[in-house]
Amino acid sequence: MIVRSFKEIEGTDRHVKAASGTWESKRIVLAKERVGFSLHETVLYAGTETSMWYANHIEAVVCVEGEAELTDHESGLTHSITPGTMYLLNGHERHTLKVEEDFRCICVFNPPVTGREDHDENGVYPLLTEPEPEPGSDSRSEEV
Repeated sequence: MIVRSFKEIEGTDRHVKAASGTWESKRIVLAKERVGFSLHETVLYAGTETSMWYANHIEAVVCVEGEAELTDHESGLTHSITPGTMYLLNGHERHTLKVEEDFRCICVFNPPVTGREDHDENGVYPLLTEPEPEPGSDSRSEEV
């Protein structure tokens, strides 16, 4: 069993700040836990716009605070995302979030991220993997 809080991972290597300066993410469950997904709390900053394309991942996002306009570049549709709204990028859709007020969300990725990812010039997270654990070790119970 793993128990940890977002507060305790602040300032660690699990607390990633984008090179673009538009978001930060606290990655509370990562690939090294070997549970088949990763779980993050991400904040995108008011007044910013971030274009993304998860070519290598499926992502589910639940807004818990703030407001953003989501544009699906595949369909051309836009959606207002507010607290309690979920969107699922099950078709690897290219998309942009235009943030009206600080946008805090909980995100789940499959395959899981390692924690080192940031968007490249195309908005893509590279597909990084973790090495296999040593025989007899149990990486699922690692501390932060």
